[in-house]
Amino acid sequence: MSQRSFKQIDVFTATPYLGNPLAVVLDGTGLSDTAMQRFAAWTNLSETTFLLPPSDAGRAGGADYQVRIFTPGGELPFAGHPTLGSCHAWLEAGGVPQQTGCIVQECKVGLVQLRRDEAQAGRLAFAAPPLQRSALSPKLLAQIAAALGLKAEQIQSAQLLDNGPVWLGLLLDNPQTVLALMPDHLMLKNLGYKVGVVGIESAQAATPLIARSNREARAFAAATPAQIPLAAPAVEVRAFAAPLGINEDPVTGSLNASLAQWLIAEGFAPEHYVATQGTCLNRAGQVHIQRDAQGQVWVGGDAVTCVDGTVAL
Repeated sequence: MSQRSFKQIDVFTATPYLGNPLAVVLDGTGLSDTAMQRFAAWTNLSETTFLLPPSDAGRAGGADYQVRIFTPGGELPFAGHPTLGSCHAWLEAGGVPQQTGCIVQECKVGLVQLRRDEAQAGRLAFAAPPLQRSALSPKLLAQIAAALGLKAEQIQSAQLLDNGPVWLGLLLDNPQTVLALMPDHLMLKNLGYKVGVVGIESAQAATPLIARSNREARAFAAATPAQIPLAAPAVEVRAFAAPLGINEDPVTGSLNASLAQWLIAEGFAPEHYVATQGTCLNRAGQVHIQRDAQGQVWVGGDAVTCVDGTVAL
């Protein structure tokens, strides 16, 4: 074992301990897959990452670093909050990208671009990987609805979403339905699917919901209607990943990426919005979604370092 630089990052929040934590080993060189998996199981966080130099192919494609992403139960080809948190840790440790304003991460799904918005205190955003989506069978949809305690009329649309991780996505009738869910996690685990649910409030009704569920926006509650700007739709997301041993994930970048690609393409959501996630876990995650003029969806979020030191590995 040797001492390796280590950080624990809170992602999708600018306030420590209100987002989704990520363990980052800044130098994973020489570690076996077994050692990485063992450490990820020990941290018991939803994800632990290990930074490495790019592979030859990655370097040829412009990669600045390579990341391996592990849950307590296995390796992921891609994940959103580990992408933002790992990039934050790499930059904070002195990493310098080859291209100004653009960072290229190599992971199992391929090369992922990130950009840094200096106007937003250096907020990072990643380019959502290509999405494959397909319809669900009526039988599977009925089983998932039963596990979530949903009635058929509460489900507006459903898709199987694959951008590396596979999520079964459900668009529900409103954010209140999302917040009220009390899933049967054992049933979801036995079905073998990670499930992401989203509810979208109309712009007119968004402000009261935001004031109730988002700590960073509660100041609006004391304002008069004339003082409150026209709200974007309030978007509430929850992620249930019982097959990975995680009943509910606080804030989930890969899910929000695939939901955004689906919802914007089908006209359910605007090209720019902020999704709230983690409310039911006493978190206040904020996921900033934007589709640019070329049709690329960007998924952004703040990140803050909570632990900085070394780990014996």
